[in-house]
Amino acid sequence: MQLYVGITDYDWFTLHSSKPTAEEVNFWRPSTQPYRKDFYPGMPFLFKLHAPHNYIVGGGFFLEFLTLPLSVAWRSFREGNGARSFEEFRNLIGAYRPLGPTEDPVIGCTILSEPFFFDKSDWIPSAPYLSGPVVSGKGNFESAVALKLWLQMTERLAAAEMRLQSKEIGPATMAALETARYGTPILTAPRLGQRSFRALITKGYDYRCAISGERTLPVLQAAHILPYGQGGQHELSNGLLLRSDLHILFDQHYITIEPTNRITLVSRRIGEQFKNGRDYYALRNRPLAQPADMRTEASYANLSGHFERFRELEG
Repeated sequence: MQLYVGITDYDWFTLHSSKPTAEEVNFWRPSTQPYRKDFYPGMPFLFKLHAPHNYIVGGGFFLEFLTLPLSVAWRSFREGNGARSFEEFRNLIGAYRPLGPTEDPVIGCTILSEPFFFDKSDWIPSAPYLSGPVVSGKGNFESAVALKLWLQMTERLAAAEMRLQSKEIGPATMAALETARYGTPILTAPRLGQRSFRALITKGYDYRCAISGERTLPVLQAAHILPYGQGGQHELSNGLLLRSDLHILFDQHYITIEPTNRITLVSRRIGEQFKNGRDYYALRNRPLAQPADMRTEASYANLSGHFERFRELEG
């Protein structure tokens, strides 16, 4: 089997492990190069602390590698970056590369879903698995060695299963628990969470509003087509990148996308209720942008659900 052990610092680990739950984390690096190019969704990515804490202390499941501007990484993952504020996050990056006062550097973001963090009594000594100088991590394990390490990890996950049941257990974690029970590695793709949804939609639409083409990052937001609280999912086919005001109007069904021709429709209710809306009516029949990453293309089914509610409100 394949897994990777990434090196991190004690503060990063402490911040995440102190939280009752963590849906996703960004195991960032200051460069835009991935740790390796052969990672796949669901692959275990384990955390080893810097010396003198020579232990493997937890892990997660690889979801995606993205290159994102620092500001987008912060907006998407917030404390999931391992910092309590944007200024602290920026200082962490600045410790590795010089930053100008207004610079928004592009960094490498290894997105890990369903992370887990062990109590100190369950830490695994890293010496049997990582010897010699290891700067950023190691992934070229022999299959038998990787399997031995992964079985140690899953045994600890299984021991903590009662604690994990205080939250919803994700599919990748559930598969890992099955590994502990039966001794055969079972890996599955982790679920997409709110944070990775934001990042992937933003990158997928090439940092442009899907309706207006606006490129000013601070006003762009990842919108659910069908609201998450009403049965919509954190799925890329259920997302659009929208300018913030268009996001609000879309959520309230003043704007929709006709699902067959994929053109923008703007409600007459804007003019009737607010005696304005000229700028929004200028967007009528505007084609929905094709995403740069076609995995993020909005599905017909999701657009249809939104469109039908728009029609009901139009009367």
